[in-house]
Order: sequence, then C-alpha cells, then structure tokens
Amino acid sequence: MSHPSEPSSDPTTPAPTPAAPAAATVNRRAGRPPRFWETLAVVVVKPISRLFVRRRWRGGENIPRTGGLIIAANHLSWSDPVLLSHYLYNNGRWPTILAKAGLFRIRGLGHAIAQLQAIPVERNSTEATKSLKIAEERLRNGACILFYPEGTITRDPDLWPMVGKTGVARLALATGVPVIPIAHWGAQELLPYGATKPRLLPRKTFHVLAGPPVDLSKYAGKPMRGSVLRDATADITAAITELLAEIRDEKAPEVPYDPKNAAEG
Repeated sequence: MSHPSEPSSDPTTPAPTPAAPAAATVNRRAGRPPRFWETLAVVVVKPISRLFVRRRWRGGENIPRTGGLIIAANHLSWSDPVLLSHYLYNNGRWPTILAKAGLFRIRGLGHAIAQLQAIPVERNSTEATKSLKIAEERLRNGACILFYPEGTITRDPDLWPMVGKTGVARLALATGVPVIPIAHWGAQELLPYGATKPRLLPRKTFHVLAGPPVDLSKYAGKPMRGSVLRDATADITAAITELLAEIRDEKAPEVPYDPKNAAEG
C-alpha cells in the first residue's frame, strides 16, 4: 500500500467546520464497484481467507453502514489490505484502497483494481496530491476509504504503529467524516515484510478490533497548518495503538517509532 506526499497548506486558511453528511451518503452502494466486479472479488477472496486464516473479529458495531467514512489502520503486511477488506465487507462496507500507480499499468490487473474502485498513488511526484483529492471527493459521496496513517508497512522493531503522515487528518478535517481506528494482528505471520511467498501452514489467526470514532472535534475550525494536522494525526495513531495493545495484551511504547530519527541515529 502506498500513500501520497502531503500538499503544502496555507497556515492562514482555517479548516472547514465538519458538516452533516449530504443526503447522497445514504446510498448503500456509494463507493462500491459494479456488481459484477464486487461479486467476483468476494467469490475469490472470502473462500481463500476462510481456508487459511482463523478470524478473531471484534468491534464491527463501531462501523457505520452508510456515509463517508475513513478507516485508519496499522500496517503489518502486504496481505493485510485483503484481510481487512474481508472484515469491512462483512460489516457492511466496501473499502476503497489506495494502491501504487504502477499496479494500474499492469495489463489485466490494472483494469481489475480500477473496477474495484482503488485509487492510484504516484509516489514522490507532484501527481501524488491527486490521490488525496480523489479520496476527498469519494468521501463526500459516501465512500469508505481504508487508510494507513504510517504510509507504509511499519518499521518498528516490535511492530507497533509508527509516526503517522498527515493525509488522514487532513481528509478528516476537510470532510468531517468519522475516522474509525482499527488495529489488527496476525497478517505478519501469513506474509512477513520482505517475504515473497505466504506462509499458509499452519493456519494463522487474524485478530481485528475496531474502536469508536476518534474525537477530532477540538480541531474543528482551526487553521489547516502543520501543528494542527500533526496533533490530529497523533490522536488517530494513539487510538490505533491503544487497540493494538489490547489485542496483543502488551504495553505499547509511550512514543511511536519515527524512522527519521532512526535514520539519523
């Protein structure tokens, strides 16, 4: 998974006050792919997921069934977008995923993931901000978008969430849609970071826990500048980390891992 670089912001421009969702957000098919492609994806993914992964899912009652929605999750493996998609689908939402633009240029695959409503991301490019604009439009039209605030698979040695990028906070404050934090554990055993082949046996257990919406009300109406976005991002990351600590039954680090600091050290 990949996420765009953050666009610069005018420090004098206030963040829009969250508004009530438009009437169009009650459409239960908002943000969903054509029925043929949705059915095809479900027919392929669900049986494979059930065959190789035990499910320990909780918190589905916290996921709104309609309206624009941001799902903010930790990132452990290239397999977790698929496994989280299964969880979200079973809880009434079709997840829109941000994917590397190069995948869209692969013959056959590119057409399929485009039909499944994925958003292309051009990394390290001036085109990167377009994905945020597309995501914002989708959210305003009632879509559910799966975001990884870290922007990539965690590099924390103990697999806790890293310092997040501000794209999720920017979209949440701009649109007023709820941010549901989700933590998961087990995908890294199925396909560890750096591995090219999944470890299918013995069967793995995929734990998921969704929490209530992150309270970002204190940032409403404030300028969309760096400090506000970083603080809102930190609140989102903290909510994910707290859920992951519950799943793991361990104490999380007080300060999230920052790969920039690690590189400097």
